[in-house]
Amino acid sequence: MPSPLGDKIRARRTEKEISLEALAVQTGSSKSYIWELENRDRPKPSSEKLNRIAAALGVTPEYLWDAQASVPDESVEDRAFFRRYQQMDDKDKKKVQAFLDLWEQKG
Repeated sequence: MPSPLGDKIRARRTEKEISLEALAVQTGSSKSYIWELENRDRPKPSSEKLNRIAAALGVTPEYLWDAQASVPDESVEDRAFFRRYQQMDDKDKKKVQAFLDLWEQKG
């Protein structure tokens, strides 16, 4: 029987139309490892793996662990985006900032 963690990983992966193999590649994992996380009764991923999986799925690790949260709300997705932004190099951050400036000018 899958765990709440496994159910959330599968649901989010399916929602984002990411295959097991694609998620494995994005997170530096094997396809069988992702399958085990989704299907084992008590998966125990390392914090590093969980962080990578959460980032690939656009959520936070806290959301994945929280058995009570069934659907990620905007604040979860916003925090996940901000974490991605923080990890960007300065060149990519400037591109994002330029895009936002352009977006605001059109509004």
